[in-house]
Amino acid sequence: MDIQAVVGRLESLAADAIILNLFETVTEPGGATGTVDKALGGAISSLIAGGDFTGQAGQVAILYPMGSIPAKRIILVGLGAQDKLTLDGVRRAAAQAILKARDLKVKHAATVLHGTGAGGLDIQEAAQAITEGSLLALYDYHGQKTAARPEALPQRLDLVIFDEHDTRVANGIQAGVAVAAGVQVARDLANLPPNVCTPAYMAKVAAELAQTVGLKIEVLEKTQMEALKMGALLGVAQGSETPPRFIILEHNAGRDDLDTVVLIGKGVTFDTGGYSLKPSENMATMKGDMSGGAAVIGALGAIAGLKIPLHVVGLVPAADNMINGRAYRPQDVLTASNGVTIEIISTDAEGRLLLADALVYASRYKPSAVVDIATLTGACVVALGEGVAAGLFATDDRLRDTLLAAADSTAEKLWPLPLFPDYEKAIESDTADVKNSGGRKGGVGSSAIFLKHFADYPAWAHVDMAGMMLTVGDSPYVPKGATGYGVRLLTDFVRRWAEKKG
Repeated sequence: MDIQAVVGRLESLAADAIILNLFETVTEPGGATGTVDKALGGAISSLIAGGDFTGQAGQVAILYPMGSIPAKRIILVGLGAQDKLTLDGVRRAAAQAILKARDLKVKHAATVLHGTGAGGLDIQEAAQAITEGSLLALYDYHGQKTAARPEALPQRLDLVIFDEHDTRVANGIQAGVAVAAGVQVARDLANLPPNVCTPAYMAKVAAELAQTVGLKIEVLEKTQMEALKMGALLGVAQGSETPPRFIILEHNAGRDDLDTVVLIGKGVTFDTGGYSLKPSENMATMKGDMSGGAAVIGALGAIAGLKIPLHVVGLVPAADNMINGRAYRPQDVLTASNGVTIEIISTDAEGRLLLADALVYASRYKPSAVVDIATLTGACVVALGEGVAAGLFATDDRLRDTLLAAADSTAEKLWPLPLFPDYEKAIESDTADVKNSGGRKGGVGSSAIFLKHFADYPAWAHVDMAGMMLTVGDSPYVPKGATGYGVRLLTDFVRRWAEKKG
């Protein structure tokens, strides 16, 4: 869908549909909604007076002007309480309106800037939120279906402005398009079947994205990982016929004048659990165990599109966790690239092994901050709930607070959890430096403490997104399937980190 800023007045546009809004408890519409209401002879006021439309968030109504204005129809969307409107409320309202437009087979829609009048929201941020909500709601994974893909509707969305010299809306649209494109990449990767989305395929997608948006890319293969002594990653990969890849993306590569942030995403393209075999019902969604890696690839694309003034590195260690005669076993001892030896307690605690070598690799960039993101533990889902929030561990207060601010802005929720030294006891080993699992009790904390053994820099954060990879909630801009969680969070985090450094 093409989205653009258009100078004009909604009541004068000859669109297939115009999108208006209404706050809860409003009895007399104002702004553009009020102007259109007068043109319709009070039709919107009549809806309100009759109790048919209250402005409640999520409510949508359709009106037909019958020639009173050039538009063929009006889509009226509720924004909820005026004093509680957020950017995510705008995303949701935009998504609900555009989905209704799609149902009505609208080709050309035009919308007000939700929340920028009485709602008091920043114009550029609102334009970005409308763009994100609209594009993400229309995401459609067609996969390997042989039937023709349905026509993509609407084809065009205009965000109506009054001043042709005001660039804020255009800038917001540009940002929203870049972010939504990154989310689409992540959703596509995580939705693909595992016989398609292999480590090599992830690397191929990353390379195509790099060429499109101007990222530098390097992909390490097995022999290069062996030379780097990445024994933890290679230990997981050795049970699969599909070779691993270590994907390195860089935004502003070679810019020594810029601060460096490293983003790391777990890329387990299918997880059987290895010899610590998962129950069959728990294996059904394991094609999505690379969602953290997909989020990092998508975020790097968005960051490049936004031209954020930071040197940003994305690392995605990618491998399958399978079973054959060479597969690693419980009680094996692996050696990570920093020399730390790891006793394997569970081969189903494999993601942290990939992250271990990636965290060590990140130190070569001398980063000011490192954030890893992974579908790491079922314990985090038990602690925080499915589809509610990801767990956040951080060694630095500023890093933690910047991530929490990004989570609040994007509605990709995080909840801070403690890095208590007490968790070290759970991963003490009699035969190696650490164990790869501390057991079920406190599993989310002991997994984070395990990763800390490989994070040798002042500011590191770990995001456990295990409960966030698949749709379980009611967000209108997150269709069924992979959520693409983490792309918007990481992109906004990097933007905020750049602003504070500046």
